[in-house]
Amino acid sequence: MDEREDNTLYMVVVNGEEQYSIWPADRELPLGWLDTGFHGLKADCLKHIEEIWIDMRPLSLRQKMEELERLQQQ
Repeated sequence: MDEREDNTLYMVVVNGEEQYSIWPADRELPLGWLDTGFHGLKADCLKHIEEIWIDMRPLSLRQKMEELERLQQQ
């Protein structure tokens, strides 16, 4: 299917590691993912993710790196 003709409504979803994706709004969410409340066409959802997902590292990695940095400063 040509993406220009995709009129599917998507939702922006996030998992426990603060990683973002899109999911068709009419489907049940997969386990471990939450609806962020942003819904729209695919291009709009991807643009929204690009704007809000500043740090691509998983949450657990960011936390571990912050912990290591604190330990090094002691």
